[in-house]
Amino acid sequence: MKLVILGLLLERDMHPYEMMLVMKERSYDQMMKLQMGSLYYAVDKLAQEGHIHATETISSSDRPDKTIYRISGKGKALFEQLIVQQIKKTDPVFHPLYMALALSRHIDQSKVEKLLEERIREIEHQVNYAYQVYEEHRYVVPRSALHLMYGRYEHSLTELNWLKRLLKDVADRKLNDFGTPLDL
Repeated sequence: MKLVILGLLLERDMHPYEMMLVMKERSYDQMMKLQMGSLYYAVDKLAQEGHIHATETISSSDRPDKTIYRISGKGKALFEQLIVQQIKKTDPVFHPLYMALALSRHIDQSKVEKLLEERIREIEHQVNYAYQVYEEHRYVVPRSALHLMYGRYEHSLTELNWLKRLLKDVADRKLNDFGTPLDL
């Protein structure tokens, strides 16, 4: 969360609610847990640590004060450090389906088939949505953000193809087969 907040503040000064709107517009909420409470907590923490500071507070009689934040030199250094950490990270991917898949041959295959069909419909939606987000932002966000958006599309498409191949094996009742390579 801190990384995203600092990155957005490098673009321009913002209020936390505006940050949330930008994150949703760019579909960051599809790639990370995004909750207002967490966002405000992270903003407060960054401010306490001197990574960002308030530039102005806009008062209104009909709503709470709105504090606009700016990134500091210390915040820019933290941002770079966080970018480097994330790029270097090579954590293995723990997909929630992996262990279930490895053991799913032990339950009713028609149930597995039905569940996979539902999941495929959901992933098809994700593929279409990710591509739509990319298309809508092609000319309005920096190229770095386009890579993120298109990467999300490609990852979803890869998962869709994987699930379709798996569904075919389930439909053909091949999950209990041994010694047969996958049809790639």
